[in-house]
Amino acid sequence: MRVRIAAAVCLLALATATQAAPSAQSKREIQGLMDALSASSCEFQRNGTWHGRADARKHLQRKYDYLLKKNLVDTAEQFIERAASKSSMSGRAYQVRCPGQPALPAATWFKTKLDALRGSGAPVR
Repeated sequence: MRVRIAAAVCLLALATATQAAPSAQSKREIQGLMDALSASSCEFQRNGTWHGRADARKHLQRKYDYLLKKNLVDTAEQFIERAASKSSMSGRAYQVRCPGQPALPAATWFKTKLDALRGSGAPVR
């Protein structure tokens, strides 16, 4: 029994130690995603209320900072999944609505922007 407990403690310590902060590339991608939102003419819906891009960015930055502090985000995909897709409080999916286009789930919008960032290497607007 003691051996099993010791093994479990070791595995937990190893798993915690292997978590890493986002790489420089991931940080650039996450920054690029937030820059894309800021530079867009789109609105961001959370919990049924539409917000401008400046408020949306502040909200996502707070969530990202929290996730960083808790060591819960290492990649742009994790940022999208854990910060930019849905409300942590209500569980409701975020939406992005751009002029002349139907609203999209925020996860879809951000994944499209991430693909564009990776494809071009340039900032996405």
